[in-house]
Amino acid sequence: MSAAQALAVDCRDVVKGFGSGEARVMALRGVTLQVNTGEMTLLVGPSGCGKTTLISAIAGMLTPDSGGIRVFGEDLERMSRRKLTAFRAGTVGFVFQQFNLLPALTCVENASIPLRVLGRPAGEANRRAAELLDRLGMAQHRDRFPGDLSGGQQQRVAIARALVHDPRLVVCDEPTASLDAANGQAAMALLRELAMKDGRAVIVVTHDERIYRFADRIAHMADGHIENVSDLETAAA
Repeated sequence: MSAAQALAVDCRDVVKGFGSGEARVMALRGVTLQVNTGEMTLLVGPSGCGKTTLISAIAGMLTPDSGGIRVFGEDLERMSRRKLTAFRAGTVGFVFQQFNLLPALTCVENASIPLRVLGRPAGEANRRAAELLDRLGMAQHRDRFPGDLSGGQQQRVAIARALVHDPRLVVCDEPTASLDAANGQAAMALLRELAMKDGRAVIVVTHDERIYRFADRIAHMADGHIENVSDLETAAA
């Protein structure tokens, strides 16, 4: 780690299971992973290996059964529910695989939600959302509703929403799964740009080998474990 870098995320022996008794399924089996600021880290591995569970725990959306997670030095387990909610709203951007857009809001309104939650004026929030939508090739669709969009277009709105408040940490679940090659590259370039800002980091769950070139590191998961982490020289830096 260079002098300019610090730990954005520090996971230590994180365990998480779902269900009980004989039906209990262990999603994470003692995951230890460090993510540096100024970098993009990809999480790769077969479906069901725990990738989405891990990023949900890192984002404070799931509570581990044991182990610890620190995000920018803050111990998530020690936070009250209110503090965790505020921390997540101001610090984390999450790109959901299922988009989770509100059907009654336009693209701009959906993308502006994090800024509105933080108390920013509607005009300012909408301007910032529109800027990001423009960069993602959605300028002509700003005032349309999610139901009028393709899956790929909805995904780009979801990415804009995750980035609109300039979060220090962005976690993404298959952000290019619904995008063609050109739009996928544009989205990853935008995420890469944020990762390179001082004190910020991006974690991406993906099966898309086309975007490996954007990564600084690739963490390989299997059966709820991190098997190894590859350090890369990114071609997109």
